[in-house]
Amino acid sequence: MCGIAGFIGDIENKDTVLKDMCDRIQHRGPDGQGYYINGNVALGQRRLSIIDIDGGAQPMFSKDGHLVVVYNGEIYNYKELKDELGDYPWQTNSDTEVLLYGYQQWGKDLPKHLRGMFAFAIYDTQNETLFCARDNFGIKPFYYYQNEDVFMFASEIKAFLDHPSFKKEINDELLSAYMSFSFTPTIDTFFKGVKRLDAGHSLTYTGGQIQIDKYYDIEFDIKHQNYDEVVSQIEKTMTESVQYHMISDVEVGSFLSSGIDSSYLVSLARPDKTYTVGYDIPRYNEIEYAENLTEKLGITNQSKKINKEEYMDILDKVLYHMDEPASDPAIISLYFVAQLAAQDVKVVLSGEGADEFFGGYNYYREEVDYAFYNKIPFCIRHLISKICSKLPPVRGINFLVRRGEKLEDSYIGVNKVWNDNELKKLLKKPITLHNKDITKPIYDNLKGQSDIVKMQTIDIYFWLMKDILQKADRMTMANSLEGRVPFIDKYVFKMAASLPLDYKVTKENTKVALRDAAKKTIPTEAYKKKKLGFPVPIRDWMKEDDVYNEIKEAFNSDVAQTYFDTNILLKMLDEHKNNKKDNYRKIWNAFCFIRWYKVFFEDSAYC
Repeated sequence: MCGIAGFIGDIENKDTVLKDMCDRIQHRGPDGQGYYINGNVALGQRRLSIIDIDGGAQPMFSKDGHLVVVYNGEIYNYKELKDELGDYPWQTNSDTEVLLYGYQQWGKDLPKHLRGMFAFAIYDTQNETLFCARDNFGIKPFYYYQNEDVFMFASEIKAFLDHPSFKKEINDELLSAYMSFSFTPTIDTFFKGVKRLDAGHSLTYTGGQIQIDKYYDIEFDIKHQNYDEVVSQIEKTMTESVQYHMISDVEVGSFLSSGIDSSYLVSLARPDKTYTVGYDIPRYNEIEYAENLTEKLGITNQSKKINKEEYMDILDKVLYHMDEPASDPAIISLYFVAQLAAQDVKVVLSGEGADEFFGGYNYYREEVDYAFYNKIPFCIRHLISKICSKLPPVRGINFLVRRGEKLEDSYIGVNKVWNDNELKKLLKKPITLHNKDITKPIYDNLKGQSDIVKMQTIDIYFWLMKDILQKADRMTMANSLEGRVPFIDKYVFKMAASLPLDYKVTKENTKVALRDAAKKTIPTEAYKKKKLGFPVPIRDWMKEDDVYNEIKEAFNSDVAQTYFDTNILLKMLDEHKNNKKDNYRKIWNAFCFIRWYKVFFEDSAYC
């Protein structure tokens, strides 16, 4: 696991610039560093040593010296690929070397052969071509930027801050999208000109031109299958995936919450060490559940209770590591559990992806629970929706509004924060990027699919790829820790994508078949537990004077005045404090943007 950075372009002091870029992301790789400079080409890497600790240093070169690679990730099937590639002049036992000779063998098709998480850049000295790729689901990050005749790339946007050709400018056209999604849902980022290479894509840079190619797509291929055989197949596929994800030359631990996903992974992997965080407020605390499981498995669990003061104090540092504004309160929980684990191990397993692949969100159940309502002609449901949209947004009213809209017009993911009408009133600048424009290319490829499949696909492309995996990577790497996600594996997805919908969601439950598979392995009743995620008491803390005043001060700041109608924000904050409305998600969403802006555009301590 590493951080990579590089550039192509004629500038002065290339060695100093490259080193500064890599040092900016040294938290991703404190164990070593390496640089390659040849003419106008500069590649660098910071290494966290996991596999072939002595022989896997980067940049790594092919035997003939024609290819050089910098790479971030783990290729779990690298031993099989070595056997398949055969008689190449192997010099190490690392997975990195497979990329060099795999590229010689397969060219741009190399990523199709890889099982794992990766972002890499290979420079071909003969053809003067840079080839880069990102893994199927975007577990590992990759950003790029071009300013006239200078091209640069990095694992994190902040590495660009140290390049003289980078112009740091905010891309505030994305603000409305962030306020709706709670993260950046596009390949464009909050820094003008900086783009993310999307999951399942490769990038070729040659002759000053960028070419983007897609090598992997999310496809559901539902097949009629025997239920008991499906449960056995899930068990077999997950066992294999966990075994691959345990490959390491250093100890592997695991995060552990109270839910089925991490409990299943821990029960399959049986790592010696697990890690859990919680809070003093009982309904936000999962530590007891985790300790119950690890006691039965005969392994250890270390835990930490996060208090309000340290939660709020770490926010700016977390937003700096995130690069872009993000308002999921669980990000900070993830930072602290990664910090706890990093005291003992370099690698942890984590349970991301199970909900999106196996149907874990209660939102999906509406398609089953209220199928009767969908039998009402759409024109009538749509009229009811229009009328109800003018009423106060309470639970029953919200349902009637949703069920009278086409999914393609309204559904952007399970974590939607602000709606369009609210943002038109809140934002000072007109909305130029609409949510429907962001999701339309995905929906266009889903014609004829069920609404559950459509929702799953939207959640994979946006909530999973651009939020969940981003925060998992950033918070583990902020603590020099490698996070591995066995559910997010191309063979696990292929199997999950073939399941009939009633093996995922019924009136009684979510993740139906996965729960029955996990039941065979988990020695507690965690397989029954409803989804909590990382519960955080921020909605309660906002009602206390210290946090309330901190947020109020931010809402009165110049930044807030520039972008928002602050009267609306201040009113919502008071309503929440006085228990008139539960506005915590919208308040936190706006607050995190303001704090992020200060970190990257006002606070010299970070930038």
